[in-house]
Amino acid sequence: MRFSPVFAAEPWAYLGADEAVDVEHPLVQAIASELRTGDDLTYARLAFEYVRDKVSHPVDVPDPRVTWRASDVLEQGTGFCFAQTHALAALLRAGGVQAGLCYQRLRAGDQFFLHGLTAVLVDDGWVRLDPRGVDLSFSASEDRLAYPMDPAAGEVDYPTVYASPPEAVLTALQSETDAMHMMRNGLLPSVL
Repeated sequence: MRFSPVFAAEPWAYLGADEAVDVEHPLVQAIASELRTGDDLTYARLAFEYVRDKVSHPVDVPDPRVTWRASDVLEQGTGFCFAQTHALAALLRAGGVQAGLCYQRLRAGDQFFLHGLTAVLVDDGWVRLDPRGVDLSFSASEDRLAYPMDPAAGEVDYPTVYASPPEAVLTALQSETDAMHMMRNGLLPSVL
């Protein structure tokens, strides 16, 4: 099932660039050019698989580096879920496929944290993809999310699709240099 998005920007913004989703960066353009095929659906799948398989989450490796700009994520091969979504959105946009950023508020024990997802327009509808590195497959017909929602526990599935990262996400990633420190001390954003 596809979700019903609420858009935070005009349609053309989901093809545009910003400081985090740096679509015009030569590395983003080069990878997009390698992956681009004749149709949007295949390209979207290849871009998703590229980020899912080539960009690790710093907790899984472990890797202390904190990345936030799409080109840095792709170059260094590491990034929190937010950074991974920036990379996927940049690749999709570089290939001419509309993409945005969306979020879930999840609970781990007694703490909440935001989880980043990428929304992509394929086959005349928007679906959310989770390039987090969990063994998820691409789907053009339904959301593929790593974490099931539990509204009773206070978890929230935000319907808004952003063209650029919200300030809370970008500030958290730009203000820290040690991913392990961020995780240990609860410094990842928990609200938008």
